[in-house]
Amino acid sequence: SLSLLHSKNKRNSNNNMATAATTSKIAREVGKLHPATTAVLLCDVQERFRPLIYRMETVINTCRYMTSVAAALDIPIVGTQQYTKVFGATVPDTFADPEALAATPIFDKKLFSMLTDDVTENLNELNKDSYIIMGIEAHVCVQQTCLDLLEAGSDVHVIVDGVSSQQAHDRSIALQRLKSCILYTTDAADDLSSVSYAAHSNIYIKTTECTH
Repeated sequence: SLSLLHSKNKRNSNNNMATAATTSKIAREVGKLHPATTAVLLCDVQERFRPLIYRMETVINTCRYMTSVAAALDIPIVGTQQYTKVFGATVPDTFADPEALAATPIFDKKLFSMLTDDVTENLNELNKDSYIIMGIEAHVCVQQTCLDLLEAGSDVHVIVDGVSSQQAHDRSIALQRLKSCILYTTDAADDLSSVSYAAHSNIYIKTTECTH
């Protein structure tokens, strides 16, 4: 009868919703990212900081690799610069392709968090669920951005070889604090290294701690 069919369809709908919720929860727990729902955040990797930050060249090299992978997978990149007038522009070497840097929206800020009104508006337009973050300083701007994103319900992934501070211990303390609530990855993750992988619908990020 129609009532039995309606009841069966309702049960199927509820089952599908439960399955989707479980799948989403598992995906989040294992660090599964989908290019279509992911954005990369580049936090304050500026010229003035280049000689000051602990292992800054590692940060720059990791950013260059990750921005190249993001381009290959059609993942949008959003950047910030802390008080550009004083601290300068984004380090060009963070992108392998100068045209990609020129095309990337980079917002000036005077807050610790990247989530200024302009950046938040841009992210709302992108409408992504997951964020991969790199930049400096780990214990200030990166950490505050991660906490703000988590508070907003986003899935946050830190590339640990892509973040640092002036002092190594500040970086370590920040990563320890964030460890309890976000997924760590290291040096751009082997699973992102093949350009041919861009044809796949999912990316997997390894959850290995930085050994530096």
